[in-house]
Amino acid sequence: MKAALGSLLVASGFALASLGSAPAARAADFMLTSPAYQDNAPLQAKNAGDNKANPNCVGQNVSPPLAWANPPDGTKSFALLMFDPEGRGGLGVSHMVTYGIPASVKGFKEGELSQPSDKYVGGKSTMDKATYFGPCTPPGDWHHYTFTLIATDLEPKALDAGLTRDELLGKLNGHAKGAAGLVVRFRHPK
Repeated sequence: MKAALGSLLVASGFALASLGSAPAARAADFMLTSPAYQDNAPLQAKNAGDNKANPNCVGQNVSPPLAWANPPDGTKSFALLMFDPEGRGGLGVSHMVTYGIPASVKGFKEGELSQPSDKYVGGKSTMDKATYFGPCTPPGDWHHYTFTLIATDLEPKALDAGLTRDELLGKLNGHAKGAAGLVVRFRHPK
């Protein structure tokens, strides 16, 4: 028993000593945020899609503002995706595929992703859009919308326009340096 207690004290001492010699504080985390929404917050109706032919589209298709900080060293461009995993009965809906965002860009203002821009290359969403297209959820349960920002080592104009989410992820294989995410929710107001 004495030997076991002694071993425990010695092990504890080593553990405490190693805490004292921990490496210097690491760089700040790569973060994606919104000045309008915290993680897991509900989107406003204005952020929903505006397809008048679809009764589930009850909004104005205004993209939320997004900002990011502390990208990994060597980042040359970003890709920004928005995906609804509950959409289409669980098959998922890609609401936005954008990439070729220069490393000098630190975010987008409200509504900026709803329009074509020189700040990004437009891909191809499930709705065949090259820009943001907001939620069009049927009445019922909440859907979760994940914004994923991927830091890459690719030059901003390295990839052609019109890539789908899956095509883009294939092209980024071996070029992704890190990712940050933000999840928001939306439920049809009826």
